[in-house]
Amino acid sequence: MGIYTLKGDILEEKQLFYPFTAIVGQKKMKNALVLNLINPLIGGVLIRGEKGTAKSIAVRALSTLMADIKVVDLPVSATEDRVVGTLDIEHTLKTGEKKFDPGILSWADGNILYVDEVNLLDDHVVDILLDAAAMGMNIIEREGISYSHKSRFVLVGTMNPEEGDLRPQLIDRFGLSVDVTGERESKTRVEIIKRRLSYDKDPENFLKQYKADETFLKQQVLKSRKLLPDVTVNNDYLFLTAKIVADLNIDGHRADITIIKTARTIAAFDERKNVIEEDVYEAAELAIPHRMRRLPFEEFDETGTDLSHIIQRIKV
Repeated sequence: MGIYTLKGDILEEKQLFYPFTAIVGQKKMKNALVLNLINPLIGGVLIRGEKGTAKSIAVRALSTLMADIKVVDLPVSATEDRVVGTLDIEHTLKTGEKKFDPGILSWADGNILYVDEVNLLDDHVVDILLDAAAMGMNIIEREGISYSHKSRFVLVGTMNPEEGDLRPQLIDRFGLSVDVTGERESKTRVEIIKRRLSYDKDPENFLKQYKADETFLKQQVLKSRKLLPDVTVNNDYLFLTAKIVADLNIDGHRADITIIKTARTIAAFDERKNVIEEDVYEAAELAIPHRMRRLPFEEFDETGTDLSHIIQRIKV
């Protein structure tokens, strides 16, 4: 939804996004997104769930919450040239100068790269994303001419699992994952309806109602960023992290590292300079679900409650 304003003879649309702090429920999803705002090195988040659970709304709301980070959309229909950008070969051959028309990976540098229906991405585009995510660079080669630029982004994907799953190589690139479902409690659902109707009726006034909440959260994020470098982790919690990952038979070491990064960020968000045991467990619940190899008889419920209990029982 947008508000149109007249500038000279041109009617321009001002995009208004639903406020992040006005989203009812979905605490784990909102926490995962905020943690990535504080610490982009966590590696992004994959949000899986049924339609109509505020997945896209929450991601796009981040662009209005933090002015220094933009949300750059990568459509599932995007071509290779649109993603990586193009080199003007004719201009280069004539002048000897490289002329680059930037693509989505260029705009995404330092920002959030958002892919809705990420599980429907073309395999070739997935390979491009994997390369850029691994190197922090985008390399374009055409007719023997090579050009590169930085492309360090926080990858955020949303998907409906009923429409297919992700390739293992891409799913492991997401630092965190969250499974979301619709709210079941009647009172909560009524509040969702009321807020949405209020927003549709008068978006500008609705945004004003949440301006103080948005400002407060923004200040929390900024303070957490400053505190994060000073957060320390007790050696016991490194061993706890390693045991959780090993006991759950997670491949590789990316999960261990992501848990520690996330635990430190949780501590910073809580205005603490030291990681506590609860931070490790909370971080593990976000960093592990999409990395687990599940057998047919090892199903967890959609809320992750069973997995939470298993993680909480693991001790050094």
